[in-house]
Amino acid sequence: MKNIIKFWLDLGLDGFRADAVPYLFEREGTSCENLPETHEYLKEIRKFVDENYVGKILLAEANMWPSELRPYFGDGDEFHMAFNFPLMPRMFMAIQQEHHGPIVDIVKSTPEIPDNCSWAIFLRNHDELTLEMCSDEERDYMYKMYAKEDLMRCNIGIRRRLAPLLENDLRKIQLLYAILFSLPGSPVIYYGDEIGMGDNINLGDRNGVRTPMQWSDHKNAGFSDAPSSKLYAPVNMDPEYNYNAINVSAQNDKPSSLLNWLKNFIQMRKQFSVFGFGKLRFTYPENKKVLVFFREGTSINLLCVFNMSASPQPVEINMKEYNGYTPIELLGSVHFPPIGEWPYLLTLNSYGYFLFHLHSPEDMERLRANEQEEQAHQ
Repeated sequence: MKNIIKFWLDLGLDGFRADAVPYLFEREGTSCENLPETHEYLKEIRKFVDENYVGKILLAEANMWPSELRPYFGDGDEFHMAFNFPLMPRMFMAIQQEHHGPIVDIVKSTPEIPDNCSWAIFLRNHDELTLEMCSDEERDYMYKMYAKEDLMRCNIGIRRRLAPLLENDLRKIQLLYAILFSLPGSPVIYYGDEIGMGDNINLGDRNGVRTPMQWSDHKNAGFSDAPSSKLYAPVNMDPEYNYNAINVSAQNDKPSSLLNWLKNFIQMRKQFSVFGFGKLRFTYPENKKVLVFFREGTSINLLCVFNMSASPQPVEINMKEYNGYTPIELLGSVHFPPIGEWPYLLTLNSYGYFLFHLHSPEDMERLRANEQEEQAHQ
């Protein structure tokens, strides 16, 4: 196994997603799950990778509760990262129920992990949207809302892509991405979801969400020059999601496309390391249709506000601890009124959101001084 790892990392691979990690070793008379020898070997592999390939990662895949998956980080000496599975369905529950509860509850139940590790968070992947870690009531609700046709169901989950799940509503798609990119962890995007690709529920098993990437409106969506009959799966010909309508080339040329919106959002997120490393603190407004939390670091504090509802919503946020601070919106650099002792009032559009950098009075003085200096040079 080490030779195989070495072969691929020598070629420049960034890391490995390790499938079904609790079952790496087998032992007679056991379920083969979570055996001590598995953890011993994982520590050996982690040491081998860290000592020989700095910056490469090992990502654990295991459909388990985060509390059960926590041992696979070890003391920061097993996996660098692990997928957080229960978060995924609850983000879809929250937007359907127009209530912040499902997201708040699952994030609060996620255990702390070593500082050199990270959760991998995601909206969709190459498998079904798994509902294994949902109650019977939650599972029935998700099937009713998101899998009204039997073909949409697979195993204990829903085999649909992000855009069809959200009725191809750009506002909903952008809202869930904005939440995902604001929560603690490392966001993972499934190929094709960055342009809003559709699925093909008529294909067997999980293949409906694994159709060829839609690069352009050329033959086979620009995926291959081979005859169409030789492709591993047919390109999507759905009227709403076909490659003539949805492809990378067309979206690159359109400033308002989902692809360019996502690129801009990622660029903004990279400017604020607090998204990746800061603490998260929820606050609980009376309006439960609005999700509100702070991302707080040593020198930068952010306020994140999301409307889970299809209608505009007002929200009052108690921020006495930030009295005198000025919120500056991250994506447009718009200055909002300073925060006072009274609850701060915001109004959000349908599925709207605000991400604010909270500037202290001293920060604002420096900003004004810098602006005056720039104007003087001009």
